[in-house]
Amino acid sequence: IFFFFFKQKTAYEISACLVGSEMCIRDRYLEGARWDSNLHTLAPSRPKELYTDVPLLHLVPEVNRVPPTTGIYNCPLYKVLSRAGTLSTTGHSTNFVMFVELKSEDNEDKWIKAGVAMFLALRY
Repeated sequence: IFFFFFKQKTAYEISACLVGSEMCIRDRYLEGARWDSNLHTLAPSRPKELYTDVPLLHLVPEVNRVPPTTGIYNCPLYKVLSRAGTLSTTGHSTNFVMFVELKSEDNEDKWIKAGVAMFLALRY
């Protein structure tokens, strides 16, 4: 089983060191929170900011990784804003992509109640 975690780096740093099955994801948006680039953690949204950009994610597969139980928020990543999709024959939503572990100083319940989610596109 592979689990992915991300490292925040610049695009230049990442492109120079991509190896094997590592990958990068760009152009994602957060709703309900923002990414604090100074503290490298999830933070509350600023007033009147509905969606915020997420920095480039460097996904690194790691075999048999034990996911952390504290200090993270498993943020759902969706294709589009609707958060709803149809169930495919495998039983998975056609809109849901994966969970992304975001570092957080706050309890995960805070972000769940706020409805924090990440999106690949803000419009169709």
